[in-house]
Amino acid sequence: MTNRKMEVQRRIVSKDGHNNVRIDNVEGMVKLYLHDIWTTVVDMKWRFKLTLFASTFVMTWFIFGVIFYFIGMSNRDFEDGLQSNHTACVMNVQTLTGAFLFSLESQTTIGYGFRYISEECPLAIFTLVAQLVITGLAEIFVTGAFLAKLARPKKRAETIKFSQSAVICQRQGKLCLMVRVANMRKSLLIQCQLTGKLLHSNVTEEGEKTQVHQSSVDFFMDSSGECPFLILPLTFYHVLDDKSPLAGLTAENLNARDFELLVTLNATMESTAATCQSRTSYVPQEILWGYEFMPVLFSTTRGRYVADFNFFDKVQASNDTAFLSNNTEKLKLEEDYKRE
Repeated sequence: MTNRKMEVQRRIVSKDGHNNVRIDNVEGMVKLYLHDIWTTVVDMKWRFKLTLFASTFVMTWFIFGVIFYFIGMSNRDFEDGLQSNHTACVMNVQTLTGAFLFSLESQTTIGYGFRYISEECPLAIFTLVAQLVITGLAEIFVTGAFLAKLARPKKRAETIKFSQSAVICQRQGKLCLMVRVANMRKSLLIQCQLTGKLLHSNVTEEGEKTQVHQSSVDFFMDSSGECPFLILPLTFYHVLDDKSPLAGLTAENLNARDFELLVTLNATMESTAATCQSRTSYVPQEILWGYEFMPVLFSTTRGRYVADFNFFDKVQASNDTAFLSNNTEKLKLEEDYKRE
């Protein structure tokens, strides 16, 4: 059982669709992230993004407040005994705190009252113009990054549910691998298409061994690989024939095989027309031979359909007697595995 758990943990994509590959020893990683600063900011976690948002305003207020303070010092505005005809660059600013408040009032367009800039100091006027331009661009960048992160369909993809296990049983006289997919929201997902990639080690004809080799796995629903919309829990299947990359898979060698099946659902959100993608993966220990999914869709006396998700991940032994008779021992082992 310990070895089995270790094998389950060895996967490239986790069950919730996250990448399990760690990137190490990349030279100039910080430089690469700074070159694509937009993606870096959008991908930030919310706590870092909120910190960046707040610090952008506070730091620009403070930096330009310091600049205005030094301009006042160079103009000798803070000295005692000034002549009566002396005109300060920023009126009524005598301390760094006052300069900070003037910078804040200018940037937030609160309006000038007690503190204001004089027309006798071109350097202060130029600094004010530069502040408004630079901080305006910074605010656009940060606000745009906020909106881009909010508009990403990542959270919508989290409301797409995959079955915890895949099953192998007979479907219309053919041996098929099946997975179940459901939309957890009432809003429709249209142009849904389920695709699969089989990740496994491979040895080329030249004798080169690749750690991860990808083979396409085609999934179908009814007679098509694409469904018009995802409103009900649906079961997609892959035929295990001679053309399948899983050809030769049997009840006896299933757990001995070393592979990972990556399943990806691509869909379009009807409300925003944005494309979202959700994914999961299955290792041999999560593929149950000789089982089928239990019904999840029921009708009520009022003529409505109800999807009961208590049965979404539940499976039952296949009712194909000929199929079961050849796999009794395998089914017993898998039942023991589920109890463990």
